Amino acid sequence: MWEYSDKVKDYFLHPRNVGEVENPDGEALVGSMACGDALKLTFKLDENQRIKEAKFKTFGCASAIASASALTEMIKGLTIEEAAKITNQDIANFLGGLPQEKLHCSVMGREALEKAIAHYQGLPAPVEEEKIVCECFGVSGQEIERVVRENDLKTVEEVTNYTKAGGGCGSCHEAIQEIIDRVRAEPRPAAPPRPRLTNIQKIRMIEETIDREIRPSLKQDGGDIELVDVVGNRVLVATRGACAVCRAANLTLKGFVEAKLKEHVWPELEVEEVAP
Repeated sequence: MWEYSDKVKDYFLHPRNVGEVENPDGEALVGSMACGDALKLTFKLDENQRIKEAKFKTFGCASAIASASALTEMIKGLTIEEAAKITNQDIANFLGGLPQEKLHCSVMGREALEKAIAHYQGLPAPVEEEKIVCECFGVSGQEIERVVRENDLKTVEEVTNYTKAGGGCGSCHEAIQEIIDRVRAEPRPAAPPRPRLTNIQKIRMIEETIDREIRPSLKQDGGDIELVDVVGNRVLVATRGACAVCRAANLTLKGFVEAKLKEHVWPELEVEEVAP
């Protein structure tokens, strides 16, 4: 039995933005009911070219419903350029994490968003030039290569979790492993050295990231977070509101809060909860 975060359960049992936007600016249909998951996403922009309305219809499991619902909440208020930067991991983090076996639901959400944006921009839907690698679930080598590269996947099982590829008859396992080996053998550009931060700079950036990237998502579910102290790379925080009594609070701190601080402030930061 899979362990779902309280936020996944909430977005499954009380999904936001179900339906279709009337006269949408962007729309997309991805997946296949024959394969067990399908998602339709529609959105409309306001006069400032920000997404003012987003809705979804989906056929799938609890994670598929929760991921699609979360995605519609995440993109509202964003410009097209901002929405285009959302990754499947951002969707999973927003939900406080997803079971490994259900990460393909967040990938489907990201795919729907990309195609809906392409529709708005008047671009043709991406053409899968490569042959289908997984016949059971209709997954191309191009999609497998992409999730391997974006999520640093190492095994066939991980690819199955993200795309369903390899989850049927298993005859494609060798081809999937060849893709993994090829991608992982590619030379990776060295990351430019990051300037060292003074403690004051680090604290200021942590506070700004909490206010801009973290607190709005927590407050949507009645929670909040307070920065208590910063000791070296240890970020000491106290949870507030619903987060203080949530059983999945530790998952949220590591999978969402810590991930955002690593991305926007410093990759070596570690978040620890302390008593208020």
